[in-house]
Amino acid sequence: MVEINGKGVCGGVAFGPICFYRRGQADTSRHTVADAQAEVQRFEAAKGKAVAQLGALYEKALQEVGEEGAMLFQTHQLMLEDLDYCESITGMITDESVNAEYAVQQAADTFADMFAQMDDAYMQARAADVRDVSARVLGILTGSEGGGIHSDIPVIVAADDLAPSETVQLDKSKILGFITQGGSANSHTAILARTMGIPAVIGAGDALQEAYDGKQAVIDGSAGQAFIEPDAETSARLHKKQDEERGQKALLDQLKGQPNVTKDGQEVMLYANIGSPADLDAVLANDAGGIGLFRSEFLYLESSDYPDEETLFQAYRTVAEKMGGKRVIIRTLDIGADKQAAYFNLPHEENPAMGLRALRICLTRPEIFKTQLRALYRASAFGKVAIMLPMVTSVWEVQESKKLAEEVRAELRAEGVAFAEDVELGIMIETPAAAMISDRLAQEVDFFSVGTNDLTQYTLAVDRQNDTLGRFFDPHHPALLRLLKMTADNAHKHGIWMGICGELGADLDLTETFLSIGVDELSVSPSRILPLRKKVRETEVSGIREGILAGIMA
Repeated sequence: MVEINGKGVCGGVAFGPICFYRRGQADTSRHTVADAQAEVQRFEAAKGKAVAQLGALYEKALQEVGEEGAMLFQTHQLMLEDLDYCESITGMITDESVNAEYAVQQAADTFADMFAQMDDAYMQARAADVRDVSARVLGILTGSEGGGIHSDIPVIVAADDLAPSETVQLDKSKILGFITQGGSANSHTAILARTMGIPAVIGAGDALQEAYDGKQAVIDGSAGQAFIEPDAETSARLHKKQDEERGQKALLDQLKGQPNVTKDGQEVMLYANIGSPADLDAVLANDAGGIGLFRSEFLYLESSDYPDEETLFQAYRTVAEKMGGKRVIIRTLDIGADKQAAYFNLPHEENPAMGLRALRICLTRPEIFKTQLRALYRASAFGKVAIMLPMVTSVWEVQESKKLAEEVRAELRAEGVAFAEDVELGIMIETPAAAMISDRLAQEVDFFSVGTNDLTQYTLAVDRQNDTLGRFFDPHHPALLRLLKMTADNAHKHGIWMGICGELGADLDLTETFLSIGVDELSVSPSRILPLRKKVRETEVSGIREGILAGIMA
């Protein structure tokens, strides 16, 4: 038996033979062309065919994995149309008289390396997307399209890494699970695996060898482990775990439609965090009560220029309509720090986490902010939209934002454009400053939502992107819990509600603490809704509140 350790990105246990993914090989060696313009046209034709293929993949994925997985291929179409990417290729062809294959490969390497070096994990994952779309164009140029798995029975698919389009094109009836040498938990491949509910292990490294092709194996997606030719004891243990997980899922599914209320009658709202409209199917499938955090910056991060009002409006409207009257809290632009968009031309900063970011950009560039506000208010005519401001540290920032919001509403009224007059305005509590003056901030807004990742970072002076400081980044630190209690108390004193939309909201070890503090809403990833509902319904707050609060303040 061989044990392989990686990182699990989708839970579940799968037994079956290993089958390595095979790809066609494209020749990208450099050579000189006599007619550079003809070579550019050859590239343009291949790009056009690739865009058409991606459109067909979108339709296929829509049927197989829903809108969340399918939206990826629209993103890939946009990548192929990106001006910087295309000009990099055509410029190399015309300036150096080189073949299209070589130029595409060079552009792929350059842009993928650029994404891989970014601090933000989401942007790092885009490196695989660039390589994926470039490989598609190269396959068309060289006639080496195709690839996949060759098996008549269901298998565990193995690869160095699986590109999203490769995943979608596979015959799902023959896939038991995935295991890859590389990969990222934030990649679209991992997202697709979770959407399809297929056990997946990434980051296995060189321990995953092609020599294992055809051998019997078992992967444990929750533990991030794989066993090649497992022994009887390991097989028995994982068969038992597989049966238990199936039983747990069936029990959780029975909680759909049930209220989020403790044994002694305390209610809490359970909402979902999303990054784009593509996540809505998962939100609805997991019975979330609303959207507690819509990270609206995805439209900016995936664009080569500022998205216009209509583009923003259509995205917000889609979410508002599909949620059918449930509250949709959309966070305003949160660019900066670890989320960079080149066209913003932000200055280099020694400490970007404390620099020009989020609401600070919006208030220094009001034309960008007002464009987004117009789109948000227009979308409010199609559902229950709420607006949330990130990175607030003072009352004047909120007051200035409210002035700009009123200017936008006045413009829309004058133009006869419909919008809701009762749109809630809230703020994120992400800094100790905001928590400390939450009594004053509560008089300006309709709700608070705590971003625990940043609040922990700023409270403990620990960079949350620095893996070497992992043991110092303690989201259970008493200082953080005291700030949460202070914020909840001040919110309730002034008649507004307080929620948590950071990763900590899904920490079941803290659910009792949050309920004791009086948190009104928890917003988590869609897959965590039902486990959290189960925990809430099993809790009796009245018997534990006094002890928990005493522990926080001790």
